[in-house]
Amino acid sequence: MDELMHREETVVEDDRQPVDTDEFFTLPNILSIIRIFLIPVFMYYYIARGDYVLTAVLVIVSALTDLADGFIARRFHLVSAAGKVIDPIADKLTQLAVMLCLVTRYPHMIFPIIWIFLKELTTGIVSLIVLKKKGVIRGAAWHGKLNTVLLFLMMIMHLLWINIPAKVSDVSIFTCLGVMILSFIFYMIRLTRILKYA
Repeated sequence: MDELMHREETVVEDDRQPVDTDEFFTLPNILSIIRIFLIPVFMYYYIARGDYVLTAVLVIVSALTDLADGFIARRFHLVSAAGKVIDPIADKLTQLAVMLCLVTRYPHMIFPIIWIFLKELTTGIVSLIVLKKKGVIRGAAWHGKLNTVLLFLMMIMHLLWINIPAKVSDVSIFTCLGVMILSFIFYMIRLTRILKYA
């Protein structure tokens, strides 16, 4: 029992990721803001211009800035409370924007779109409760990062593979949806443990 409690306390302690700075305009945060500004640009090229390759390039650039801001924040001790909020918002807005573009050609893309709305609404409410009661801002976990990578690969595949077979498209979409659901379950377990043991 003591060992179990120790493991739970370790989980909670891992969530208490200290911030290095209270500044807002750090380089990682600026990169996150750039990702947000890229959203209307690639949506325009996909929907208005039908330039799927350029759209894919812009989405890849957005993903690279995501990798860069995380690396820079950790490497140069620029982790901030604002960054912990802006970064996931930029991620989710980008994901939703790409899938909203893709749903115009791949109707089954609506399912991960709906799930993201439901998941973010639920985890957002629970996270606010955790923040209010425990003062903890949850960081990204391995399953969330895996979910992001798979979702990104699925979206890029649909952007670049113009004539993707319907079965291949469906398998990739619903595989991502399954991982998203599992990630949600893990996050809810994690937040529940914080509320219980912190």
